[in-house]
Amino acid sequence: MNKKTLFLTLFIADLILPIVASAKGESFCVAIKRLSSLSYQIGGSVVVIGWVIAGILWLVSGGSPEKTGIAKKAIWAAVIGTVLVVIAGVSSNLIIDALGMNGVVPLCP
Repeated sequence: MNKKTLFLTLFIADLILPIVASAKGESFCVAIKRLSSLSYQIGGSVVVIGWVIAGILWLVSGGSPEKTGIAKKAIWAAVIGTVLVVIAGVSSNLIIDALGMNGVVPLCP
């Protein structure tokens, strides 16, 4: 495992562990819902940053075919990222509802 992968893994674990530790006697379902919400927020933030970078690349391309091509690829990456984040958010909400973590089914009151 190279240093970048190790650093990224430890950084993400450092972000997630306080949420699990702050459960304070709450149920496991509440911790799962919080973790899902956090991942949705982080994904949304990354997508917004991607859109900003793609927009800046488009603005500074100056009509150059090479730079415009790079900007188009960045915009498509931002579109795909947006779709993935929305699909992940909707599917996690569907799974939470299906497992009854919203109190509908007494699995997780």
